[in-house]
Order: sequence, then C-alpha cells, then structure tokens
Amino acid sequence: MKNLLLAIDIGTSSCKIAIFEPDGEIVAECSKAYNTYYPAPGWVEHDPNEWWQAICAGIRECIEKNNINPQNIAGIGIDGQSWSCIPIDKSGNVLYNTPIWMDTRAKSICDKVNAKIGEEKILALSGNPFQPSYTTPKILWFKENKPEIYKHTYKFLQSNSFIVFRLTDITSQDVSQGYGLHVFDIANYKYDENMCRAMGIDINQLPDIYKCHEVVGKVTKRAAESTELCEGIPVVAGGLDAACGTLGVGVYIQGQTQEQGGQAGGMSICLDKPVKNKALILSPHVVPDLWLLQGGTVGGSGSLRWLAKELGEHEKIEADKLGESQFKLIDNLASKVPVGSDGVIFLPYLSGERSPIWDANAKGVYFGLTFDKTRAHFFRSLLEGAAYALEHNLQTAEDSGISVDVMYAMGGAANSRLWTQIKSDVTGKTIKVPSSDNASTLGAAILAGMGTGIYSDFEDAVKQTIQIKREHTPNMENYKLYKKYFNIYLEIYEQLKNTMAKHAEILNSK
Repeated sequence: MKNLLLAIDIGTSSCKIAIFEPDGEIVAECSKAYNTYYPAPGWVEHDPNEWWQAICAGIRECIEKNNINPQNIAGIGIDGQSWSCIPIDKSGNVLYNTPIWMDTRAKSICDKVNAKIGEEKILALSGNPFQPSYTTPKILWFKENKPEIYKHTYKFLQSNSFIVFRLTDITSQDVSQGYGLHVFDIANYKYDENMCRAMGIDINQLPDIYKCHEVVGKVTKRAAESTELCEGIPVVAGGLDAACGTLGVGVYIQGQTQEQGGQAGGMSICLDKPVKNKALILSPHVVPDLWLLQGGTVGGSGSLRWLAKELGEHEKIEADKLGESQFKLIDNLASKVPVGSDGVIFLPYLSGERSPIWDANAKGVYFGLTFDKTRAHFFRSLLEGAAYALEHNLQTAEDSGISVDVMYAMGGAANSRLWTQIKSDVTGKTIKVPSSDNASTLGAAILAGMGTGIYSDFEDAVKQTIQIKREHTPNMENYKLYKKYFNIYLEIYEQLKNTMAKHAEILNSK
C-alpha cells in the first residue's frame, strides 16, 4: 500500500532525508553534509549541485539500509532554507552558486532601491523590509555584477523549488517562499507587475506560483535512476523550512506560535491576516490562508556548533569515550554557571543580524569578561544570548499588538532542556516541546500527505502525527534577573553599532 511519505529538508549545513508513516512515525532517516563557501566578506554561498548530490545519496541510503520498497512511497515533500537565489538556464544547469540567507553582499543595492522606490511602498506590497538577506536584492546583484549570468538565467529558484525541479523537470515557486521576493503581493499570493518594472526585474524569470501542498509534477525517469525512487511519485511544491517546521510542531491555527532553534533562531506567530512590521519578517504559512509573523536571528544552534568546535574539544573527547553527545556534556558544563552567567552577556551576531535590527555590520560580542570567567561562562552566555535575541523579536511583535503566551519548540536546540528552560525564563513564556525533533521534515511530509489525499485536512494531519512530550514554564525570579541583563544586551548593541559599521568598512576595504 502506498502510504509512506518522503520528506527532504535542505538545511544550512546539511540535508536531512526522512521517510514517515502517516502517523508521523519515522521509518528511515539520515543526513548528508555539504560545504558552505565564504569567498569574500559578507558573502556566504552554497552550490545547489552539492545539495542534489547529497539528497540522492541520502535517499538511496534510507531506502537500502531500511529495506524500504520505493513503490510504497505515496508522495514527496521538500522544505528548504530561506532566500536562495539559484539561476538556472533553460537546460536546468546551475549558472552560479546561490548566496544563502546569511549573505549580505547586496547591502548597497538595498540602499539604492529603498531610496528610489521607498521603504514603505515596498513594505506595503511585500510585507517585508528590503534587506540584503532576501532573494530580491540578490537577483539585482546578479543583474548588476554578473550580467552574463543574468542574461542567460531562465528562472531564479528557491532551495526547495530547485530540488522539485531536479525531481520533476518543472520550475515552481511555492507560496510560503514568495516572501523572499519583494515583487510578491503577500496578501494576494501573486507577482506585482508594477513592482517588477520599478525594480527592473523580469517577471518571466520568476517561476509559476503553487500552493505548498499542491502537486507540481512527478518523479522523472532520470531522477528515479539517480535516487532509486520509482518514476511517477507525486512531488508537492513544499515550502520554507521555518514554515514547514511550524506545521510540524502543530502550529496551524491563528494565535499559535513556534519557537525555532535550528541553525538560525527565532519565532513564527500564526495569523489569519498579514500584519506588516518592517523590523520583522512576514511570510505566508504553508497552511492556506494563514500568515506567519516571524523573527529570524543568526543566534541559533549554528552559534553553539561554532563555539563547540572552537572551545569544546574536551567535551568532544569525553563524549567519544562515553558514547555521549558532545552537546549533552556542554549542557552539563553550562548548567553549573548561575543564571545570568555572572554578568557575561553574548551578542549572537556572528554573520550580521537579521530581525529586528537588520544590521549586516553587526558582530558577535562577549561582554563582562573578568579573570574569574571560565569556558562554562562562554557556553552558558551563548545560550542566554540566543534567548535574548528571541525575546527582542517577541517584544518587537508586541509593537504590532501581537502577544504570545505559549510557544511550540522545534529544531535541535529543543533537545536541550537547559536551553529550552533558559528561553522560557528569558521570555516569561511557556514552551511546549513535541515528541518529534524532526519538525521541518514532518511538516514537509504532511504537505505531501495533503497533496496525495492521505490526510483529509490539516487538523486531521496534526492530530495523527504530533504529541507534546514535555513542557517548560518560566521561573519568574529568573525572569526578573534576565530582564535586567536583557536591557543591557540591548544597550550594548546601541552603543556599539556605529563602531561595528566602522569596523566593517576596514574589513571590506582589504
């Protein structure tokens, strides 16, 4: 019986492949890493061909190691990182590496476009600020700096739509990733021809728009040979990783909120109408007729992986000896430091920062170091700094009249009881953690199940697949102390932002 659902997640450091039963049970999973390239200051790239190679290898591994009969796969859903900009020619060849969501090379282009068209006019249509991390400025960067690439580009694709194309030979643009394009009318789910003309973007280079659970095409013979899948399996459009993860933790009703702890951090508040705040991010949900008001920060699990690599060698050696996770031992180390890290405060701006400050020049900072501080202080204050970044976004959402009481956690950081409790204490919010820490792939699988009729509706899908395994409530004494440190966290950036800009000028002049 064809009832298995294949999900593909295109992350920042690796892709994840998972095969689910309709009840959300994973029957096979694996991950495959690929490279991230940093060719110049502010430039962060991926090679989409490496995504495809990793995904093919991952699918084959899942099928072979778990004795999966590919004939039992009913549908395929794909989620991916935001704000890719993949130029392909008419033959489907990738013409250039894609700048990814951390890339800020188009900052000067943003300054020019905002001055020419007007920030408010762009925000009114797209619901998003015109900032270099988004897809639109990257398209204009190609046009301005790589005219031959731009000239030969047939379509600009997103991360998930590129894999959909590799599987089906059909180009697509799902609704949820439309928010990366400032020519996308976010309230009506369509491209705006007037804004395309104003920005100088050829609307013909933008793919047709699909609902996230809509079947775009079927696995081709060529793709089947590369992946060991069966030819003809339906493939849905898929969507933004954060939006799929939001569905994958059970957030599909107005007012619910997801808390994200993947490579990036942040939150997604589910709304029944588009609410625009220029300091935040607005995207359509993968669930029709809903939107997500998002905070997207650099301070997620990627920050912890960086610090673990640089300062966690002892924990890695011990973890290998004990057969434990390095991050579990780091958690134990950080837990020995008091709440507030004895005054050490970390600004997690390791690749600039997105919402709510939108500062490509922002840099990571450790503040409050003295001779008595240890490695443990570095680790705990990093966890707290990511929580401060989350709180900064939640407070910004409150400026739009949107308050949050409960958050549903997703991402690898949700596996850390310490980190999740810190986030609860910093924000003063209850955090619920679902039983699956594969929220993004589960959300993509649900979209495939919707598109192929396995689920009758989204309520049915959530009820079948998602259960809560634990709950964190805030310690209000800790909250009061964190509030004081949070105010200093905000002040440190305000005092340093001009210095950070001068610092960036020196780096960029090299």
